[in-house]
Amino acid sequence: MSDAIRPLGGMTRRHWLGHLAATALGVPAMQLFSAMQANAQSLRKTNRSLIVLWMGGGPSHLDIWDLKPESEKNGGPFKPISTSAPGVMISEHMPKTAKQMHNLSIIRSLDSKEGNHERGNYLMHTGYAPNPTVTHPGFGSYCALELGEKLSNFDLPHCISINTPGSAAGFLGMSYAPFVVQNPNAPIANLKPPKDVEAWRMDRRLRMLGQVENQFIAQRKAQAALDHKAVYAKTLRMMNSRYQDAFNLEKESAAVRDAYGRGSFGSGCLMARRLVEQGVTYVEVALDGWDTHANNFDALSKRLLPELDKGMSSLVADLEARHLLETTTIVWMGEFGRTPRINQNAGRDHWPRSWSVVVGGGGMKNGQAIGATDKDGVDIIDKPVGVMDLVATLTKAMGMNLETQYTTPRGRPMKIVDGGKPIQELFG
Repeated sequence: MSDAIRPLGGMTRRHWLGHLAATALGVPAMQLFSAMQANAQSLRKTNRSLIVLWMGGGPSHLDIWDLKPESEKNGGPFKPISTSAPGVMISEHMPKTAKQMHNLSIIRSLDSKEGNHERGNYLMHTGYAPNPTVTHPGFGSYCALELGEKLSNFDLPHCISINTPGSAAGFLGMSYAPFVVQNPNAPIANLKPPKDVEAWRMDRRLRMLGQVENQFIAQRKAQAALDHKAVYAKTLRMMNSRYQDAFNLEKESAAVRDAYGRGSFGSGCLMARRLVEQGVTYVEVALDGWDTHANNFDALSKRLLPELDKGMSSLVADLEARHLLETTTIVWMGEFGRTPRINQNAGRDHWPRSWSVVVGGGGMKNGQAIGATDKDGVDIIDKPVGVMDLVATLTKAMGMNLETQYTTPRGRPMKIVDGGKPIQELFG
């Protein structure tokens, strides 16, 4: 889909969600797409998916993936432990994930250059620094367009964010914006049709709405109107699909729920597995609370790392057991890392200069630690990696063309990968 023209949509995410709710409250349960079951079987075998584990606030990489026990001033109290990947060591507070490291790889030499939360978030989701002249799509929107759009008779959204609003679709338009699950432990709001409205009446309302929308589009030819109609159509399909059960964690056994953890992150990871199993292209699951300027070590050891360890390790093991890991790429990241120096409040501050992200699955050559920082964790001494290199790596793992280029509504060419190169060690 090189050189594709993607006009800028005119709907905001709030507008999109408002119409999602309004539509879901007023549509009867009509079985519109009966071919979904056979199609889902095919998707499970061929579709490629990406799961992003997003650590909101900026995770302390030096206390998880790149420990420095020999550094007196920067090391901290945590100890490294061996893993299932020979020679790769991680934090003692991640024992379950340590058993899955042969399926994962640590990139210990990322330089992202943005130490502000908002700017770092934007950069890590899009590959681009914020620019007032254009809103870049999040990587999930690219995946939904390039991979999800090619899947016919598919009722679920192709880009889903759990515990987070995710990243905007930018100039691709609202059709590719994330569907947001605010609480994976609660039923998805407004997905059930009303019981007090007769089906024939609602069917008539829908036909009238369709006529109004088609007339408006014919007269105005506005992208916002096209997006509006597309969102309604997708909502109808999702409401009337029995595959919306992918969001229902009560279908899982108590043992599985306990293995993942019943908090919002563990439940989000379990929901992500259920969604990619049905063929969803992109799922992001957030775990917030990593902005540890104070009491970093207590926050990590008592809350964040136990929750992360259960959810992440169970997700990787479950995907492997279900033969989904070859076609599902995982990436763990936040907006930046945290300073090697420990401050006076037993915390670590913002640090984009030399930090770690983790990738896995996706048919990549895993079980590695790629790149390195010095003994104090300050400078990159081997294999520096930029954010666009990470984007290129994910693009290749997802089977998308690295040369894909779009044209914004103002006629500006925009690439998914602009100058970055895939990390070769992962594809050797």
